[in-house]
Amino acid sequence: MYVKDHMTKNPVTIKKDASVSKAIELMQQGGFHRLPVVDDENHLIGLITEGQVTDASGKNTTSLSIYELNYLLSRTTVDEVMIKDVKTISGEVFLEEAASAMIHANISVLPVVDEENKVLGIITEKDMFEAFVELMGYTHQGTKFVLACEDVPGVFAKAAKLFADNDANLESCAVYHNDERGTEVVIKATGTISVEDMLKVLEDNDFNVTSVIQTSDEGEKIVYRS
Repeated sequence: MYVKDHMTKNPVTIKKDASVSKAIELMQQGGFHRLPVVDDENHLIGLITEGQVTDASGKNTTSLSIYELNYLLSRTTVDEVMIKDVKTISGEVFLEEAASAMIHANISVLPVVDEENKVLGIITEKDMFEAFVELMGYTHQGTKFVLACEDVPGVFAKAAKLFADNDANLESCAVYHNDERGTEVVIKATGTISVEDMLKVLEDNDFNVTSVIQTSDEGEKIVYRS
């Protein structure tokens, strides 16, 4: 999963000499909370966010009237309040690299740039959440099986073969390690075999199935075991 596949492409941008009022207007119109600041050649030179505007204007603490505050924002340029040392990411890297960069920098957004630092897109925490939901097939039709397994070579291959042998197609797969429950293999599959029959196949082959949840075509969740 690459950043370029989940970013917002060709995001709305703003120039540094625009007013903060204009930046607020663009964010409100688009329903987003940050704007890349670019030069005339679309090179990234900064980032302005709702938080930056609030902090710079003292909106939450000022004694100015709304009219005075609006006048102040109309006279303040983006260049005066924008973040200038902006962390960026390439669209060609895997999504987890962007997520790790956000975590370590304690930020919720990364402008996506090319080799010349031109803005190609923007990726946010929300994009990460949506990608995770998609990766795990949460909203897709199919049945999720959670298997408690030993952490030894060949276990995943054995489980996958059982699904394949019963004409069940693997839609998503994941392996989790945790101190409380050990190793868990999570498989979401579709196919003609019934949930009950696939459950019996797994248990007959010594798999401890701890959870089974089926998602219908309409998105309804049916819990067989949890």
